[in-house]
Amino acid sequence: MQQCQIGKQGLAGDRIWALRDVLRQEIQSCKFRPELLTCIAKFRDKNKYAKGDHVDITFSDGNVIGSDEQVIHQLLSELTGHKSTLETLRAIDEIDFYLRHKQDDYTWLEELKATFERQDGEPLPDLDNLPQATKDFVSVPDTFFLVTPFHFITTSTLAHMRALNPELDWAIERFRPNVIIETLPNLNGLVEQEWLGNNLVIGDSTINCNATTPRCGAVTKGQQDLETNTEILSVNQR
Repeated sequence: MQQCQIGKQGLAGDRIWALRDVLRQEIQSCKFRPELLTCIAKFRDKNKYAKGDHVDITFSDGNVIGSDEQVIHQLLSELTGHKSTLETLRAIDEIDFYLRHKQDDYTWLEELKATFERQDGEPLPDLDNLPQATKDFVSVPDTFFLVTPFHFITTSTLAHMRALNPELDWAIERFRPNVIIETLPNLNGLVEQEWLGNNLVIGDSTINCNATTPRCGAVTKGQQDLETNTEILSVNQR
């Protein structure tokens, strides 16, 4: 896509639908249900991409099923191995819809730790001081964003990572950014790190660069046209 609308909730149409585990009564991201990455969803009408507007989902076998077809829940349940329903965003007054499943005081945190896909001997990020909202909710209430509504990456960063290990598959789709910024030829390395604390202007939108992208095991997972690649994260730690 060459153009899009940006608002307070990020790109228009981003994360309008999500899978919800029936037993856990919990929203499931691709961190917990990586099989979802083998599907591709597109809005049926390119001019309708708000809450409740339907999408068509292409499965890895080429089958295309709409979000308004009852069979979609069964197919996604079979894909993930868990009884699930496809859900659109709900209003903030249904805040329980966004709650994190907690069968006890520690299992949820162990599950969260497992999503970081650590290499042998690699330490975990500091998870001891998570905000209370992160402990209580899977996503930011009234959204399906786990952390932030906007994620970008530059071509210089991608080139830097590729140079560390050119044998790996550095397809941009692995990182699932909202926007790819093509940097000037004289900029090299992880240039975004120098933008922290500053504002990025894209069109009429001003975006505050307030944090680096959290380490995420989802980049190692296979997608429709990408194989599983567990070495990606180890290169990112060099």
